[in-house]
Amino acid sequence: MKIMSDASMGRAAVPAPLHYALGCIACISGLAGMMSPSIASAETSQPASLEAVAQDGDILVSIPILPGGRWCLGWNHSVEGFEVLDCYGYLNGRMVLERSHQPDFAAGLGHISGRGEQVSDGHGGYWINHIDEPVPNDRYVLRVGSTEVNHRILWGTQRFSLSAAAAHERVIMRLYKPDDV
Repeated sequence: MKIMSDASMGRAAVPAPLHYALGCIACISGLAGMMSPSIASAETSQPASLEAVAQDGDILVSIPILPGGRWCLGWNHSVEGFEVLDCYGYLNGRMVLERSHQPDFAAGLGHISGRGEQVSDGHGGYWINHIDEPVPNDRYVLRVGSTEVNHRILWGTQRFSLSAAAAHERVIMRLYKPDDV
């Protein structure tokens, strides 16, 4: 196991088998601006890290996120196999679920009336925009799927497979802000 320091975030060294702190310029096709690190001019909150924390406390992924930054959690639908996305932002000091992309109305998917606005993606699927729900306590628990499901964090052009590191395990997805400790 590799020990990496995260001194730039004011933290002590932490075990991090897959510690990522990578930036990017371009975004993957169709998601430009939704996941790239950015700075919102009106933001006053502090830099943070998006972290995936294993049950034993190891940090599997740590990505620096500036106020206004965006990322998505993607996975392959367990029946149909296509990619589903939930896209988040670091807005007004909070982790916020902004929108979701669903290529089909397959099992477990669909728009809930009053929760965002469903619009066509132009390819037979749809986006649910304007969900804009703050995530309670800036964290949630994810039961990571198999490598076929491939839960992954998408940040700009970077993809970080949680399934490769923690398939079938409980992982806490959190927005870590050093001043909140």
